[in-house]
Parts: sequence; structure tokens; C-alpha cells
Amino acid sequence: QVQLVESGGGLVQPGGSLSLSCAASGSIFSINVMGWYRQAPGKQRELVATITSGGMTNYAVSVKGRFTISRDNAKNTVYLQMNSLKPEDTAVYSCNAEVVSTARSILSAWGQGTLVTVSS
Repeated sequence: QVQLVESGGGLVQPGGSLSLSCAASGSIFSINVMGWYRQAPGKQRELVATITSGGMTNYAVSVKGRFTISRDNAKNTVYLQMNSLKPEDTAVYSCNAEVVSTARSILSAWGQGTLVTVSS
């Protein structure tokens, strides 16, 4: 079993910043890709950013230059620093991890989601 626990969501004014974190725990041998996704009301879930175990990153065009994804492999934790936030960034943000379990199976694990609201 693998669990992902997110923290850091909340309410912020346009132009403000928020930082999210997501810690993985459980039967983990290693973690390949970790990422953040978001789902706004009435919309489909979309990719925000991903990062490999080697540190290669990928961003959605809409957040490039404003958001920064990072990870601490020793802590099995991924972070998302969000700057210059816009109302359209309002969504439930969920983290995802491609985990190699101690049984050497590959799992796709999801966190429970954390709400980010950008509003004045």
C-alpha cells in the first residue's frame, strides 16, 4: 500500500503565492515520476507539472514561468511553488506518483487533493 498526503492549499489573492507539498509513504522501493494535476469546477483534470527522479521537469503551458516543481527523493516528497497566481488557477490540486513497490510492482498513486482558491 502507498499513501500520498498533500498539504498547503488555501485561499490567496491574485498575484500571490502558495506552496504545496505531497509526501508518499508505505511499501515504496522507489518512485519514478511525481506530478501535480488540477481539476477546476466543471472541467477535466489537467496536468500541471511533473518531475522525474533525475529532476527533469515538464510544465503545462499555462503555468510555465509561474510554478516550480521540485522533489526530495530522500523524503519521497514533491513540492509545487506557485507564484503570480491567477483566478483561473483555482482548482483542486492532486499529486500523483508512479511508485515501484517493495514487491517490485508499479503503482500509480494519488493524493486526496487540496483546494487552491485564488480570489480577492
